[in-house]
Amino acid sequence: MGRMSAGAVLGVNIRSLRTRAGLSLSELARRSDIAKGTLSQLENGMGNPTIETVFSLSNALNVPVSSLLAETAEPESLVVRSADLDVLSSNAVDLRLLRRMDVTDTVIEVYDQQVRPGETQESAGHPGYEHVVVTQGVLRVGPVDDPFVLGPGDYACFPGHLPHLCETVEGPVASVLILQYPVDAGAGPMACAVSTAARPRA
Repeated sequence: MGRMSAGAVLGVNIRSLRTRAGLSLSELARRSDIAKGTLSQLENGMGNPTIETVFSLSNALNVPVSSLLAETAEPESLVVRSADLDVLSSNAVDLRLLRRMDVTDTVIEVYDQQVRPGETQESAGHPGYEHVVVTQGVLRVGPVDDPFVLGPGDYACFPGHLPHLCETVEGPVASVLILQYPVDAGAGPMACAVSTAARPRA
């Protein structure tokens, strides 16, 4: 059996998660602020969802992004070729989901993240934490009122629920994005193990 397209996987997962949550299409549209007609298209494997759309659905359904994007659980040992993956894009960022890992009470998603110069990606927030490692270029990323500036080899972690941004300082930027979600959305905040002794600022 061949690999399902990203649109088909998303459609199956939206319908399954919506049904499991006992939500009508209209109610999910209200919670996610996405038009009912657009949601219907997505559930049927059509359309071209943006990063903003997928994160809105993730928040509305109270699930990690990978619960919408992943076809099946991956084996413990594998190689993933980024060039073979579907791209989730916004005005500034291209994301490829490399791996989802369920670790005790935490879901960890690993993305290849490419950031284009000249645009800013903004997020109103989502559960959990973001971890970013820059491998090429210089990136400004983090809470809107207090972002970090990261060069190659630099790492930052920040709470995802805060409004945050992502933009190049010198680009394009290649980076690894790791999203860390609590399995229980009602649980208390998770720790973010990052030193505050050396934090490059904007």
